[in-house]
Amino acid sequence: MPEQPLTLDAALSDEAVLSTYRRMFAALARDSGAVVDDPVLVDIAETLFAAFADAGEEWLTHEQMRLACGAYPADQFDNRLRVLKGLGAIREVFPKPNQLRYRASFTSVVGLMFIRRMMDDGGQSEMHRLLALEDLNVADPRTTMEEARQSAAGLARAFRLWALELITLTTGTIEELREQAPKLWGTEEIARRAQSVHGTILTRWPELDRVCTDLRAAIYAYSDASRRAAGRLADSAGTTRNLTLLPTETWRTFAQTATKERLAAVLDGFVFDAPAPWHDPAAIARAVDEAPRPAPAQPTPPRSTLPDPGPDGSLGAAREAAVERLRELAESLLGGESRVALADLLGPDWATARRVLADLTTVDLRPELPYRLAWSDGLTIDPSREPSWLSHGHLERTP
Repeated sequence: MPEQPLTLDAALSDEAVLSTYRRMFAALARDSGAVVDDPVLVDIAETLFAAFADAGEEWLTHEQMRLACGAYPADQFDNRLRVLKGLGAIREVFPKPNQLRYRASFTSVVGLMFIRRMMDDGGQSEMHRLLALEDLNVADPRTTMEEARQSAAGLARAFRLWALELITLTTGTIEELREQAPKLWGTEEIARRAQSVHGTILTRWPELDRVCTDLRAAIYAYSDASRRAAGRLADSAGTTRNLTLLPTETWRTFAQTATKERLAAVLDGFVFDAPAPWHDPAAIARAVDEAPRPAPAQPTPPRSTLPDPGPDGSLGAAREAAVERLRELAESLLGGESRVALADLLGPDWATARRVLADLTTVDLRPELPYRLAWSDGLTIDPSREPSWLSHGHLERTP
């Protein structure tokens, strides 16, 4: 089978199918993953049941079943056949060893027919059938009071849940209400049939007045909720003129059969905005590049009103003064000697000794000064003085 592109309508249709299956079998599922997540698996089951119906009393072998489902992948067919066999939907014709022919279960076929009807109208037709059967059952002379009690209680529970769902749709979004619109079809007829069942039970068994009161309240709640939902759907369609409130098939038929005047009348009163002008992106980029860009004004830095002799003289004088200060310090420390130990120059005050070491290091780094520091590998440690350790070094006068 050639692969067809998945459209949005097809995806929504598949999801609607799976949603119906999940709700139908939620009470029987072992876990949330027990229901199929691919509509193709359901199509395989229907194809198999159709093949069994056509085969008649000849039944089908495994090869014939695979031939009937030749349009589907082999792995999906094997998976579906294994599940159908395990649940009893497909069984051997005769329970004996080496059985080659299989037959389909009537119950499974009827179940698929029931589900298809549930998908078509949201359970409306099934509710009509159920009420007709209940009306016949409660009118049957063989029906007991306990059976009538169970019937009334079950119908009351169903109508209350149905009314709650319709109330939720009424207060929800209009799109969700439109999707669930089939649940609003034939509500008056359903309520009439339910009232008939209620009247029959109450007439035959007056003792069941309490359960009949619950059933009557549930029927009224359902009628109330259905009228409110239908009213909101009609009001929304009349005020917003939402073209999606009708089924797709209705609009398709209307578009194929209506005249030009009727087609134009659908959009009568709508105002559409004029289309925005279209520009070539290259032209927009070129216009941006060629647009003149004004140069930002640069403010002039503020000037001092005091006279400024200039940086040359002040900086030169400061540099010469610093060199002269270092020279005087070195000569005072040497005291006319050509070499003196640093340990003799540092006193017990560490703050003063730190300044002396900093100045002597600066003297050593000045090439224009005839002094240098000479360090040896020795180290003297005395915890009682500060600093507690001294490197062996000398201040020397260079020639």
